Order: sequence, then C-alpha cells, then structure tokens
Amino acid sequence: MVHSDSDPPLLNHYGTLLCHSTQCDEPQTRVTMEECQLPLIDLCDLGSDDEMVRQACAAAICKASSEWGFFQVVNHGISSQLVDKMRSEQVKLFRAPFETKATSGLLNNSYRWGSPRATCPNQFSWSEAYHVPLTKVSDEACYGDFKSLREVMTCFAAAMSELSRLLAGILTENLGHWKQASISNICDETTCFLRLNHYPACPISPEIFGLVPHTDSDFLTILCQDQVGGLQLMKDSKWVTVKPNKDALIVNIGDLFQAWSNDVYKSVEHKVVSNATTDRYSIAYFLCPSYDSLIESFVKPSIYRRFTFREYREQVQEDVRKTGYKVGLPRFLLKGSEDLTTTTESNTRLYIPSITAKS
Repeated sequence: MVHSDSDPPLLNHYGTLLCHSTQCDEPQTRVTMEECQLPLIDLCDLGSDDEMVRQACAAAICKASSEWGFFQVVNHGISSQLVDKMRSEQVKLFRAPFETKATSGLLNNSYRWGSPRATCPNQFSWSEAYHVPLTKVSDEACYGDFKSLREVMTCFAAAMSELSRLLAGILTENLGHWKQASISNICDETTCFLRLNHYPACPISPEIFGLVPHTDSDFLTILCQDQVGGLQLMKDSKWVTVKPNKDALIVNIGDLFQAWSNDVYKSVEHKVVSNATTDRYSIAYFLCPSYDSLIESFVKPSIYRRFTFREYREQVQEDVRKTGYKVGLPRFLLKGSEDLTTTTESNTRLYIPSITAKS
C-alpha cells in the first residue's frame, strides 16, 4: 500500500544514485532463497522446577548464538496485547505526513530515511526509521501530538530491556570467568536504544534493499517484526530467508559479543529485502555498553585487541567517511590472529548510517 504524502522521497534519491553513480557494484539479482526456521527456544523452560530443563534451555541459547548467531524465542514475557498496541502506534506514527516526520523533531529528532551517505544503488536502503535512545523514551516532550505512543513505548522498551539482560546474562554466564556479572554493569540507558522501522512497498525493482547487508554494532539485538517477511541472514556462506513466526521475537548477536566471547558467539551478516506490494514494520532493541566500556576477549590468546565502544564507533565512522563501508571487527584483529577467525577483511559490510553511526 502506498501512502504518497507520508512516504519519504526514496524514489527520487534512488534515481539520483542510478544517474550519478560511476563506481557501483554489479546490480543485485533477486533469486529464490531457501527459507529457514531459526532455532526456536521456549523461555518458559528457564522457570522450570527441573534444573535439567533450565540448563537445557540455557544451552540451546548458547548453541544457537554460536552456530547461527540468530535464534527466536517464545514465551518471552512480552504480551501479544502490548505488541499489538505498539504496532498500532508505530503504524500511526509512520503514516503521518513526511514533512511532519522530517521537521517536527519527534522522538528526540531521530527520524531518518534512505541512506544519506550512499554513493551507489547497492548502498541504498528503501526504508525510514526512528532511532530512539532509552533515556528519551519516557520524555513527554519527544512525542508531540503522538501522546498515546509514549505510554505504550515506555512499557515496550522496559520489557525489551529486561529480556535483553536476561539473555545476555545467560550468554555471559556460559563464558565463565569474570564475565558473568559484568554485562549489567556496563550496559545502561544512555547507549541502549529502540529503532522503529518502516519499509514502504517498493514496486520499482525487486533488487532494492529494504536494509543493506550489515552486522550490528552492539552486544545483542531483539527484533519484533510483522508477518510480511523479508529478513535474510548469511548461513553457511549463502543467504537464507527467515520465516516469520507471529509468536516469536528474533534475537541476534552483535559485533561486541563476538569480540567479547573471542568468536564463541557469531555476529552474522543480515539484510532486509524489499516487498513490491506490502509495507513492512519492525521494532529493534539494541543492547549497548557505555561508550568507555572496555571490550576484551575472555580467553587467551585473544583474537581481537582491547578496545572501547567509543573507539569502535569512531573507527566505523572513519571507515564510512573514507570508503562508504563499515569494516567492523576486522579492524581490531590482533596480528597473527587472522587464521583463528573466519572474519576477514573480505567480509566488509555495507554501512547503515542511521544505525551504526549511533550504536
């Protein structure tokens, strides 16, 4: 469905890139992708009276994080009623006129669309989003005329935050040593955020990305998506399509957890493909540390050198300014560790300005 007065001028920007791009990669060809069922984990088992059941659930979370970098969870504690209310408010927000979204300063003035730094069509994302720090979620001044969004979004953010810390605690406990309690100490509301995504229908070409291939620059991400589909991830060196599950939330490992775990957990490249006829909506919660937190591998020999979250962000931004691309973790490999990891310079990811620049 097309909402001409509410959608951003994505077609104009994309057309400009087509006309002026001189160093563009070969156009992406849409092929039929294998549809995958992500590992499905019932978090109800974590509350079982049977210790074996609890341990098996935790083990499944850690195994999926290692083998897939992605998994889905059910009985996660976020009610379907809250999800439905959040989705309804989200749709209402994005159907506001484009000028309202672009100029009214809504949600901490965090509205973004397309890919401002794109220099060729393959770097362009056919989408719009609000990128909201947790510290601003409850701020009444951020909502303008969308006052009913505030209460719902505050409850939703709190629930996602609680779930992220539960999962991060399980993953860090599995690493042993001194990591078990530290995740709660370094992640706070100043750097965690919610991202509200809208992918308008894109009838002009099936090769246009809704969101370009990337990895997440955080510890972990929790995604609440609708049933339209379009999320794809890299598995066994090929793209696979994630089948939507209306009862599940999707969890994926970010770059920082991969470095922290010394590659025990994997930050996997993923993307969103556009849909020709149907709008897609999703909400992502990003668990991030404070900017001065030290990211250090938990075993020796370390694959990556020590770095702070601030340093990581600055390096990503510098790479983007110079090349248009995010390099990410390969920049932090220790000399001689290239053979210890499957992450190489050839694995360079496309950059998403409105995500990585603030994560």
